[in-house]
Amino acid sequence: MSLSVWSDLFLFALLSVLLVYIFFAVRITNLHKVYFVFHFFMMLWPLCQFATHIVQEPRVQLLYVTLSFAACSLLASGWLLFTLFLTGSEKRLSSKSVVLMFVPAVFSALLAIFNPLHLFTSPKTDNYVDRSYGPLFWLVMAVIIGYLLTSLFVLLRSLRSPSSSVSLKKQIRIVLWGGFVLASFAALDILLNVGLRSFLPIIPGLTSLGIFIADLFFVFVITRYKVFDLVTIAHEDILNTIPHGILVLDDQEEVVEANRALSLFLGIEVGERFDIDAFLSSVDVVGDRRHFLEPYKRKERDLFQIELSSGSGVRFLLQASPIFDAAQLPIGHILTFQDVSKERQLVQELNRKNDVLHERNLSLDRTRQELSKANLRLEEMALTDSLTRCYNRHYLTQRLTREMTANVEQRIPFSFILFDIDFFKTINDRYGHVAGDEVLYRTARIVQQSIRSTDVLARYGGEEFILYLPCTDRKMAQKIAEQVRDAVEKNEVTLEPTQERVSVTVSLGVLSIEDFEHEQVPDNLEEYLTHLFAEVDKPLYQAKKNGRNRIELSDTRRISG
Repeated sequence: MSLSVWSDLFLFALLSVLLVYIFFAVRITNLHKVYFVFHFFMMLWPLCQFATHIVQEPRVQLLYVTLSFAACSLLASGWLLFTLFLTGSEKRLSSKSVVLMFVPAVFSALLAIFNPLHLFTSPKTDNYVDRSYGPLFWLVMAVIIGYLLTSLFVLLRSLRSPSSSVSLKKQIRIVLWGGFVLASFAALDILLNVGLRSFLPIIPGLTSLGIFIADLFFVFVITRYKVFDLVTIAHEDILNTIPHGILVLDDQEEVVEANRALSLFLGIEVGERFDIDAFLSSVDVVGDRRHFLEPYKRKERDLFQIELSSGSGVRFLLQASPIFDAAQLPIGHILTFQDVSKERQLVQELNRKNDVLHERNLSLDRTRQELSKANLRLEEMALTDSLTRCYNRHYLTQRLTREMTANVEQRIPFSFILFDIDFFKTINDRYGHVAGDEVLYRTARIVQQSIRSTDVLARYGGEEFILYLPCTDRKMAQKIAEQVRDAVEKNEVTLEPTQERVSVTVSLGVLSIEDFEHEQVPDNLEEYLTHLFAEVDKPLYQAKKNGRNRIELSDTRRISG
């Protein structure tokens, strides 16, 4: 077998690495799940192409060939969905239109898989490595091209729209380059390996290479511009309705958010670096700038401000407040710009209108309170699951990273309980996703009432939840797991508007760490946590396999540093 055949497997491995990188590099939201599905179909192509070359049985080869083209059809529909989310056009889609959007892709995928009368593909010799394509192949290609053209139309329309932000247009241009690379390599693959197959040897890996290079563009957009950032999505409308300019900086002084009103005071875009010293040097400062810069750079836990005057005579107030994460560590700043030119004119003209000045000060206080509340809402939404109101996996990972060192060094036992709702898909299928969401919310609430105040409940994903039990050994963890199981089983959820009452059960897996073999802290806490999550998933799987609505304990009781 030629070494070039292994290129598909190598590219599949690189795509897997990118998937893992995205999973750990950004917050996981529902929109990220769309990208993960899209990425999954990208990975199927090189994997199936590689498998086609290494198996010998023609029927198995045919299966891999047809699966790769079925994945290609679904990849095209996933690309269209990805572009709709990128441009914000998904808000115009109804549930029915989303289903209809996938019908051509599913239909073409079925044509490829079933290959009726070998009208899609047939072997030229005794295997499908050297194959010819029939009319159904070109029909599938036409469907894929239709999806790509529709995606191109959506991207270009958004690119030309005056309502699209500069940042969004940059993202669209990068994604267009990625789509161009993918289409170019796929077209080259069809030309060389289909159109000219009678004259040239098969060149494997062309489409796979195009998929990988295109995915690099997509990953750059997601990580560089944070197009699916939960906080940006949830608070964009709130920030843009505030009349004051708002600038959100990270700990490296890079801009992560800027509302529309900021353009009245400052011309800066998301991703650029904001130099506070250079900015203050470019304007006239009323007072001593050190009284602002020193607490700003020390990240003091307070709101501090300074009055500035631009060259055009506009007076505005610059306020700064640090942002802290759950560990009370500073992670950035919120800066607000408020035009106070009129206020200062009134003071100069009337001089003794103290009542007006007092009212303006009250307005500033109210603005500070609104910003403080907005900051709290930002922190809360970043750490909690919006549906169930319990913590999210990101918060749990943060907390465990902080506490794991003390647990290991001081030999403090701790436990995990991973559980999911039995037959949850049946509830969604029978009552609808709105009812499913209500069952998730009510189940989380009843579990919260069944555990101790020191225990941490987090949504692990989908219908799965995880409990972190600090200072808890195996026996106590099993007792708490039984309390949770019993409470959920006895709980009934009333579904609107039929008032029908349903009850669910949960399957639980318990993992306790109480017998420490070594005292040193694990070298890589994130890898260790991933290992623990994988271990507690095993008894959960066993509980579901053994009949559900039950508890299974993990055999893992020891920890290695």
